[in-house]
Amino acid sequence: MTRERPAYYELGYGEDFGLTALTALTERLSRPGPAPGPAAALGFAEELADRSEGEEAVELGEDARRLLASELPERVLHTVWLASTGNAFDPTGHGMTCRDWLERISEVSTARLRQNKASCTPPPVRPVRDAQLCQAVVAELRVTAPALVDASPLPKLVDCLEQVVTGADADLGMRLFLRALKAHSVPVPYGQYRRLVALGWKFGFPPGAVHDDLAIIWPPVSTASREGVNGDFGLSRLARQFTAGWHYRTPREAVAAAVKADGYERPPGSEAAVLLEDTRRVLDTGLSDDAITVLWLAATNRGYSIDRFGVSGREWLEQVAEVCEERLTEVAPGYVPAAPPPATGAGDEVLREIRGMSPLAASTAVSPDFHPLEGTTVMEALEQIATQVDPDLGFRLLLRTVEVLQLPLTEEQYTRYEALASRFHYGEDHLLFSVDHLVQRT
Repeated sequence: MTRERPAYYELGYGEDFGLTALTALTERLSRPGPAPGPAAALGFAEELADRSEGEEAVELGEDARRLLASELPERVLHTVWLASTGNAFDPTGHGMTCRDWLERISEVSTARLRQNKASCTPPPVRPVRDAQLCQAVVAELRVTAPALVDASPLPKLVDCLEQVVTGADADLGMRLFLRALKAHSVPVPYGQYRRLVALGWKFGFPPGAVHDDLAIIWPPVSTASREGVNGDFGLSRLARQFTAGWHYRTPREAVAAAVKADGYERPPGSEAAVLLEDTRRVLDTGLSDDAITVLWLAATNRGYSIDRFGVSGREWLEQVAEVCEERLTEVAPGYVPAAPPPATGAGDEVLREIRGMSPLAASTAVSPDFHPLEGTTVMEALEQIATQVDPDLGFRLLLRTVEVLQLPLTEEQYTRYEALASRFHYGEDHLLFSVDHLVQRT
């Protein structure tokens, strides 16, 4: 973060915030209907300021005051406001200058903060004017300048946005730039999108502030690379979602929610493609129904006991595959699942790790108080999937089983796990958030 304050994501923001969140709300006024007046637009400011029990009024007011404290001319303020709202509400059409309008927004923010603390006085603005950050934002602006000029009729829009970045605040300037791209549906190549996300992190933005509503030109969906995967993925990740406490009306709805977890770095449909590949690997082998059922029950910690509902392991995975295909048809209609590639190597290493945990697992059970599943039975099924299906999937399900059974790991075992995780191209946090806490460190 560039200021002496927490990053926005540390404050709990998962999407856009402040004045740029207001411009996104204000864009709704462009929908067909009577011409909007100041009362409707101000209502959005009041709605935003009231979020999080009034806490979001802080960023809204500070953003408005950053622009008010600058020496930017009215023309610049007016242009960037119209650009970021998609021309949905023009304050000058209602007898106000843009500075008048920003003053009203600031007053709304202060009034809401004083509901929490009557003596609240807005602090002095803290503009971000770091030279390197300013240069980085301006560089991205200039990359998109031709497309932005083509998309917007506003004169000198790029120049006005640059003036906000260099003459008022690089943080707000970056967000207003993003809003202009979104409001005008300017296509953003994937490479630039990744740069914008990285730049956003430097300002403390949550990825959603960059990603949401941006017209990203994604590369084709592919299961060949695991770049952008955070934590678990595929069938082992799905099983994790079904641990006791999942809240969906039906299991199928839970799967539908899980396959949307593409994150901010992968093309839409990526998680569905990975899960479909895992599922097809299992279904296309001779792995028994019983083994599939055992693996599912163990990995979910009996969070969804398919055996208690008369659903076999194969029947359930067929349903999972159907949901994956529906998701891909919706968001990546050009994706054609290839035949699962040959099983990855390291089969002997994975098998050794499974057998190395078997003595500890023998004295445990999954769900010991409700239709227990003996640890020995689970380890036998893991051996089958590692040898008959895919060592990679077998290792992921081993990690999940170790986590469910809370089996202690030695530092030497963990070092070997790290080597396997690297070989399978897992993300850095895959082990961290699954079994790292089980390591018996000296």
